[in-house]
Amino acid sequence: MKVKVKAEIQNFVSIILGILSAAIGLKGFLLSSKFIDGGVTGISMLVAETTGLPISILIFVINAPFLYLGYRRLGLLFAIKSALAIGGLSLCLAFVHFPDVTPDKLLTAVFGGFFIGVGSGLAMRAGAVLDGTEIAAVLVSKQTQLLRVSDVVLLLNVIIFSTAALFLGVESALYSILTYVAASKMIDYILNGVEQYTGITVVSTKSDVIRRVITQRLGRGVTIYSGKSGYGKDGQINDPRDIIFTVATRLEIPSIKQAILKIDPSAFIVQQSIDDTTGGLLKRKGIH
Repeated sequence: MKVKVKAEIQNFVSIILGILSAAIGLKGFLLSSKFIDGGVTGISMLVAETTGLPISILIFVINAPFLYLGYRRLGLLFAIKSALAIGGLSLCLAFVHFPDVTPDKLLTAVFGGFFIGVGSGLAMRAGAVLDGTEIAAVLVSKQTQLLRVSDVVLLLNVIIFSTAALFLGVESALYSILTYVAASKMIDYILNGVEQYTGITVVSTKSDVIRRVITQRLGRGVTIYSGKSGYGKDGQINDPRDIIFTVATRLEIPSIKQAILKIDPSAFIVQQSIDDTTGGLLKRKGIH
């Protein structure tokens, strides 16, 4: 019970820091330069710029339908956290003063996106969102097999930035795209960080030696598949051999590959990005 309470306190602090970071990105950089972000935040900024309505109200109102969808699909706790996060961002934009940091357009676009991305990433780590775009993208992607979540987000942002070019001008739209790219990169870094995982598949005639090195010297867990060779440099067909699969951080990949190739220079190694992992031996074991 204490662990759960501690985790929720950490989530609460993370959401507050995310709200402050996103507010700095908006009021300290983007709004004065008439640049926008992508997603619901970008729609709110565009509507505020063209109609004069307060962005603090628009962000909450436009996100409200997505919060309801999030409640229906992802549960009450997610909806409450997200409502508090978005409501906190609205209040912060309405009542907290942030100075305009720089008039330089390039710095404004990059660092505006940087702070918004950090804010969104911190909120996501805490189980909430500051922008309802992802919720809508998940729902749309489930209705059709042709579009992934990233495809839906991309199409939505193409529409937003095209509209921005029409109402704000091409230059502002281009800087806004740069803002969105910076924000996306920071969200990815906050969620994955330097410990982004990579899967490694190894096919070798010396698989048992490689397995022992990975598990005993490098401290990583492995999964062994039973397989047969097709046609390779050794000329053997249907020769039984073990196939090794392991997951490591991208910082550990060079040392693992170096150890494998030292044992078997002709080993076949395949790497692929891992979006998420659950369970298993993901953290390094203590080596004594």
